[in-house]
Amino acid sequence: MRMPRGGRLFLATCLGSLFVLVLYFQSITKPEPGVKSGSRPAKSRRSPLQSLYNGDQLELLAAQRSLQGRRELLEQECLSHTRKRRVLSPDDLKHLIVDDKHSLIYCYVPKVACTNWKRVLMVLTSDGRYTDPLAIPANEAHVAGNLRTLSEFSVTEINQRLRSYLKFIFVREPFERLVSAYRNKFTRSYNTAFHKRYGTKIIRRHRPEPDREALEKGNDVSFHEFVQYLVDPRTQRDEPLNEHWERVHSLCHPCLIHYDVVGKYETLEPDAQAVLRLAGVDGTLRFPTSGKSTRTDGNMAARFFKHISPSYQKKLFNLYRMDFLLFNYSTPEYLRTR
Repeated sequence: MRMPRGGRLFLATCLGSLFVLVLYFQSITKPEPGVKSGSRPAKSRRSPLQSLYNGDQLELLAAQRSLQGRRELLEQECLSHTRKRRVLSPDDLKHLIVDDKHSLIYCYVPKVACTNWKRVLMVLTSDGRYTDPLAIPANEAHVAGNLRTLSEFSVTEINQRLRSYLKFIFVREPFERLVSAYRNKFTRSYNTAFHKRYGTKIIRRHRPEPDREALEKGNDVSFHEFVQYLVDPRTQRDEPLNEHWERVHSLCHPCLIHYDVVGKYETLEPDAQAVLRLAGVDGTLRFPTSGKSTRTDGNMAARFFKHISPSYQKKLFNLYRMDFLLFNYSTPEYLRTR
């Protein structure tokens, strides 16, 4: 019995749709093509992006759902608060560390556990030379050349990695990060390089009648003087802000680079463990826990801001406003802007 012409057309349409669906599901489960590397594992595995956003919802950890929510919020804020888009230059990519072996890109932000993240990445990329992150001295973790940055690759290689690697960033409440940077760089006697490079300039510009020793050593900069320096229009006209107090959005360009994971210092351990799980190394490597007893928190930041005038607090908030907005940090309760 011959099938009517309408039935044959319907059957052909169904078969064609089924074929397209098969091709589609093959394409989304096929790993992204990457740059060839002798250090890559031979066996195929799920990419970190598939694990995070295309995985079984029953297996998706609460921490990972939180990370996905932050990413979506970041995208919304970028659409709301940025108008002009520009092309990234190699200088924009110097903070993005690449791990080809595990298909990872990490944008490091000073004063947001970046020393420990660099240690972890040195373990992951060392082919067995390092096994314990905490056995790596902090100064060694910051040596240029120990880790590759995205700026070192060709344009084609950069684009391949940005398309297919898991890109992650860790952020922190902006003023707590700022106070932490001030405490570390200007109140520690061993940071003579910062005292000479920045302290002497800050004292010369913002201290009435400084004595000769202060001008020579720059080792007693007050927090008030530091704030004056930051909001002084001459500061950014002279040169870019130092990475320790530069805004996160200027270091990592989150509205130009599509970060898959936005971790937070406030939830560092679970967020870090979630990233390691996505990289497939959580069974062999743990993120180092901090042993600091005087970590800079909101209460400590409030004490530093207590003697800053409302006008300077307002100027400083405007300087870091985008970091507050993009990463969903509330205006601090202690802030006085009027």
